[in-house]
Amino acid sequence: MNDAFAALRNGLKARRLIPYLGPETLLVDTAPEVPTSNRDLAVALERKVALPARARGNIWAAAQFIESRRHRKTVEKLMAGIFAPPAQPNTLHRWLAEIKPLLIVDTWYDDAMATALSGDWGMIQAVTRNGKHEDIWFRAVAPDGGIRPIAEADGWGSILYKPHGTVRPSCDFLLSDSDYVEVLTEIDIQTPIPPEVRRRRGECGFAFLGCRFRDQMERTFARQIAKRSAGPHYAVIAGETTRNEQRFLDEIKIERIDLPLAEAVSRLAE
Repeated sequence: MNDAFAALRNGLKARRLIPYLGPETLLVDTAPEVPTSNRDLAVALERKVALPARARGNIWAAAQFIESRRHRKTVEKLMAGIFAPPAQPNTLHRWLAEIKPLLIVDTWYDDAMATALSGDWGMIQAVTRNGKHEDIWFRAVAPDGGIRPIAEADGWGSILYKPHGTVRPSCDFLLSDSDYVEVLTEIDIQTPIPPEVRRRRGECGFAFLGCRFRDQMERTFARQIAKRSAGPHYAVIAGETTRNEQRFLDEIKIERIDLPLAEAVSRLAE
């Protein structure tokens, strides 16, 4: 494990590894006021809207039910309220902002990583095609929140890639089943993944931090975003993995580092 951890730390510092952040990264220093898992987010929605049994505990089905019964704007309003408490950057976010990776993949809906970044960077976020009358999968966003031509991202020193979108600044995200229909149809041929993300991963491996791979959706996005990357890959996951998680780690050739994330971050930031 020591050799693997040293490779993880050195790879991140040398910008040869791309941080791939899951929602549990928010738990490194303190417990935030926003949800930190798909199940927690589903529960937060259940507190706002009565859901049928089939949708409880399933964030995608829950969002689809609300969207179908109360309109998309209701989902957006609920998400904006749930993620209204600011998720402050923690030790991991600040350390990554210091080393300025070429690419950071952040799979959650908060803006803690964006808040930590400064200098030469920009964000590419996924957008829902639901209700839009344009052929769009993602957009480039400058640090001031302004939308930029996607070609500008090629020149950014660091790119923060939000493959499921974000609540701030634009409150545009993938969440309901209908949001993912076309994305999952096209993701195997990489259409929803921005070209500059594909280019930058080609020279790097991935460091999966604060991620679990219990759900098929989580595994699908990780698999497709890491596709055709140079490797190697590492994941900090403490304790037991599920059978599906272990199969996924073996499939993608991810070396697991069995450490609590907070301990791993403390050692990274030494």
